[in-house]
Amino acid sequence: MEHALTLSHVTKRFGSFTAVDDLSLNIPTGSIYGFIGPNGAGKTTTIRMVMSIFYPDAGEITVLGNSQPEAVKDRLGYLPEEKGLYKTMRLGEIVAYFGKLKGMNSGEAKRKAIDLLERYGLGEWIDKKCQALSKGMGQKVQLLGTLIHDPELVILDEPFSGLDPVNMELMRDTILSMKKEGRTVIFSTHVMKQAEEICDYIFMIHKSKKVLDGTLAEVKSTHERGIQVDYDGDGAVFHELQSQGLVDRVNDAGKTCEMFPTDGTDPQQILKKLVERISIRRFDLRDPSLHEIFVRAVGGEVVDA
Repeated sequence: MEHALTLSHVTKRFGSFTAVDDLSLNIPTGSIYGFIGPNGAGKTTTIRMVMSIFYPDAGEITVLGNSQPEAVKDRLGYLPEEKGLYKTMRLGEIVAYFGKLKGMNSGEAKRKAIDLLERYGLGEWIDKKCQALSKGMGQKVQLLGTLIHDPELVILDEPFSGLDPVNMELMRDTILSMKKEGRTVIFSTHVMKQAEEICDYIFMIHKSKKVLDGTLAEVKSTHERGIQVDYDGDGAVFHELQSQGLVDRVNDAGKTCEMFPTDGTDPQQILKKLVERISIRRFDLRDPSLHEIFVRAVGGEVVDA
């Protein structure tokens, strides 16, 4: 199967509001595909159509080779953005319960639940109630419930939301492991750094329409290269360069700055001005960050991201 998921001219409306407008995508089998975009852009609506929670008003969706997505739901794994567990159920019970919902028999689901919980460091919690879990542990349990039936296509809606660095790393490693096992992973995220690190492809939707789609390299190649500076000192110098017309845009994070020279500006000229004001640990030319591409694609609008 060349594509795990295909959307062809898909549109979804809610009354007079168009949530997804004429969207076409081809998601290769065995890839990690990142969905990015501002809140309300249409990411979750698209995912819910793939999961047959919503149905498109126009267009066609083909999932795992089937033009009736609801017919293959047991071959999918879905971790929704609105996460929640039955607080009085024990961990072993609830992970097994998710498996039984996907067609596993009781004994198989129980054995697989125990195996997953032990493998992911929750073996001591098997008989504990979900209400005793931290937020990160709860999200880990829900992820295991998503994977227990060995889905071919895994869809994760904002999987990094609310995770601490340790659990964020675990989520990243789990996604990469799924790809190694031959699964297809789709996830929506506002965490540009995570998307940039692990995605094979990036799709961006804004105001219901597709604005970017391709490999990470293809997406970055459509934008000019910038200068990355790691530094110590007063970052005001970067904005002074901007006011002097030497730099178009500045993304200053306090110790790291990304900036984009104006046409005709020699990066060496910028470097010369910087070394007089700050201590530089790194200065190099590189493709723009996904954060920069995101901001440009939404036209600099203020978005809740």
